[in-house]
Amino acid sequence: MRVEIFHFHGNHQCYSCITVGELAEKTVNENFKDELASGRLIFAHVNAELPENVVLAKKYGVTGSSLWIGVYNGTAFSKEEDIRVWYLLNNKDAFTAHLSEVIRKRLNGDLS
Repeated sequence: MRVEIFHFHGNHQCYSCITVGELAEKTVNENFKDELASGRLIFAHVNAELPENVVLAKKYGVTGSSLWIGVYNGTAFSKEEDIRVWYLLNNKDAFTAHLSEVIRKRLNGDLS
């Protein structure tokens, strides 16, 4: 099982877009060090407007600034956009708790 967390954005980002990316990165780095080190979890900020990122953005179906979670389970791949993070921007603890729970579930094979 491998999980990817991508913060997709454009050339210009608003405060909320920047904050989603910063909080997601902080959550991953503080709560999933071992998973990052082993390669079971990947996190990246991806500018979807750059030519080198077009294929990845298409794979995820990106249409704007967003936080996507991709799960590789053997030969299967699933993806989901986490829209709840946008409603938690003003509560860092709730943001971290929510995203950490989602990541833990995906790392354990729970796709619900």
